[in-house]
Amino acid sequence: MKINKSSIAVSVVLGLALTAVAGTRGLRMNANAPVGAKADSAVTDTTVKKEVKIPENSVIDEVIWVVGDEPILKSDVEQMRMQGLAEGINFGADPDYSIPEQLAVQKLFLHQAQIDSIDVPEADVVQGVNQQINRWIEAAGSQEKLEEYRKQSINDMRNELHDEFKNQQLIQRMRQKLVEDIKVSPADVRAYFRNLPEDSIPYVPTEVEVEILVNAPRIKQSEINRVKDELRNFTDRVNKGETTFATLARLYSEDPGSARQGGELGYTGRGLLDPAFANVAFNLTDPKKISKIVESDFGYHIIQLIDKRGDKINCRHILLKPKVSPDEITDAEHRLDSITNDIKSGKFSFEQAATYLSDDKDTKNNQGLMSNNTADGMTSRFQMKDLPTEVARVVDTMKVGEISKPFEMVNNKGKTVVAVVKLKSRTPGHKATITEDFQVMKDVVLNKERENFLHQWVVDKIKHTYVRVADRYKNGKYEYQGWIK
Repeated sequence: MKINKSSIAVSVVLGLALTAVAGTRGLRMNANAPVGAKADSAVTDTTVKKEVKIPENSVIDEVIWVVGDEPILKSDVEQMRMQGLAEGINFGADPDYSIPEQLAVQKLFLHQAQIDSIDVPEADVVQGVNQQINRWIEAAGSQEKLEEYRKQSINDMRNELHDEFKNQQLIQRMRQKLVEDIKVSPADVRAYFRNLPEDSIPYVPTEVEVEILVNAPRIKQSEINRVKDELRNFTDRVNKGETTFATLARLYSEDPGSARQGGELGYTGRGLLDPAFANVAFNLTDPKKISKIVESDFGYHIIQLIDKRGDKINCRHILLKPKVSPDEITDAEHRLDSITNDIKSGKFSFEQAATYLSDDKDTKNNQGLMSNNTADGMTSRFQMKDLPTEVARVVDTMKVGEISKPFEMVNNKGKTVVAVVKLKSRTPGHKATITEDFQVMKDVVLNKERENFLHQWVVDKIKHTYVRVADRYKNGKYEYQGWIK
């Protein structure tokens, strides 16, 4: 049976609504009361004269907690439990208590986000929802199998996930805002680790610095013509009404991120798109017309406008990538072999070769040095797990200063290229020390301070928030104090 949560205020078997809504005596309150409001004592003392005990297995759904004016339903808890099982999440020894508490904490952060006018761009929400649906499709094997398994269309799934994902992002941004001003000094770091037991000191995995020189195979004009002819054929078929753009995108587009959504990208700003793609897409005005063929760093596209909102655009596209032949791969390997031999003979350095001869735009201006974009900013240091798979496999057995043989890889644009790498440095895994790993140790202390601050914030927030918990949840062990009043 499908439950409509927006209208479930009274929903129990045989119409026994009162206990299902209350969950316990005196739960009812003014639905419009703000967070921090107190229960209406008149309602609490006089409305419920006699509690009717209903067997738990006969209840379709019920309100088990109330935080502010937001209910937590039994079905919410079960849904979170099932999602956790599917994703391998551990809710602790007693999920019957820990899950409702987690949901209650989320509502506290959501309420504060509303007060502070925290916002999540719609483009971010759409992108996150699409990524989740793509993961489900990959796990199910196909879009059709996923729809059959969930007994929902992709559009229904997208609509159902929208608010959930937006709320997750609001919570994350609210937490970040609360702790953004927390700082720790070098003295704080030294004091924290001074008396820390040896087995509690963080372990720093092996880190490497890698320089890369890339050669993009030269694709034959006949292959480029083949791709363009195929895109022109797609345009003709749509214009003649034989099929839709979205159908062709699902069947043929080589952009895995959007193909499953019929090529739809979601509302996106110009700065997040390839410049050549953006120039054409933002000049489209008629949703019935298809763009000319566009060449970008990713391949060749045709684009169809869906809608524009301010400085953002929603469009569909079909991406095709010219295929690289084995002969072209071999030619690229020979070119890199020649360059490597010149480096080893002293004609020029690896860094000079990467600057002037590499086809990788992201690294050639940095003498080939690869950059790792982390939560704390850009760094040249990589843990092995953070390197592209093909690079990590080659670097794993290299010595510092050594240059690899040419190898084939797929770059971050999804194109097949040939590369050689030089291992600039390797720092073996070790227990963190203040002198060598201050940033690592600082992050440990900073995260601890942020966790402590957020914990206390939740405790203080509970004190000023109306909370009502069903009787059977009152004896649980909770992480935060003050739920039971």
